[in-house]
Amino acid sequence: MNLPFLKYQGTGNDFVMIDNRTKIFPKKNTEKISQICNRHFGIGADGIILIEEDKEYDFKMIYFNADGSKTFCGNGARCAVAFAKHLKMITDKTTFIAVDGPHFAEINNDIISLQMIDVDEIEVKENAVFIYTGTQHHVELVDSIDNYPVFENGKKIRYSYANPGSNVNFVQQISENTFRVRTYEKGVENETLACGTGVTAVAIAMHKIKKTNSNLISLPVEGGHLKVSFSEENGTYKNIFLKGPATFVFKGEISI
Repeated sequence: MNLPFLKYQGTGNDFVMIDNRTKIFPKKNTEKISQICNRHFGIGADGIILIEEDKEYDFKMIYFNADGSKTFCGNGARCAVAFAKHLKMITDKTTFIAVDGPHFAEINNDIISLQMIDVDEIEVKENAVFIYTGTQHHVELVDSIDNYPVFENGKKIRYSYANPGSNVNFVQQISENTFRVRTYEKGVENETLACGTGVTAVAIAMHKIKKTNSNLISLPVEGGHLKVSFSEENGTYKNIFLKGPATFVFKGEISI
């Protein structure tokens, strides 16, 4: 059976988007999910996103990493919003449900502003910060990020955390409110060109350890540019918005 798909990317994070309102996609077939995401033998993507109907919200987003594991993905969610608009399920504003709870989002041309979950538990370590922003994130400041061994060190740190492990973000401060970020993603098991939940974790971590006093953080990543804004009250971060482009790439069909 052939199933239509669309490919989207958000600052280089790329996703296979599937309208699964008929519920025919084989969600438990992790081998098929991995094959679709394989860049040599499949379509190639960081993950697969299914859009389904929901009784309480505009739509339901289901995200699979390239290895078939489930999580939340910030850039994927922004692409999901663009895809839901393409499907005429929404217009320019939406509230949808994902694995970490409900999210509000707004569309302004190709820029998607996505509200993230509140963050109130932040673990400040000696050389790093650990934060949950819909998934687990280790944030670590480094020098000379262009030459930093992201894959090698990221893989070691990723597996130093208990199951399911942690994404790993290496950060270099560029200015008072600008931080360059490179991320090793669990589930992909490699460096990706961007990570939405990762830059959100970086923005909050840098504010928490007083590397910045700004509540609007600019975050250059390998695949482009993202912004994160937030408010902070008594150590809790609220009204967190991840902002950046979400772009259609191509469409096709896959055999399932």
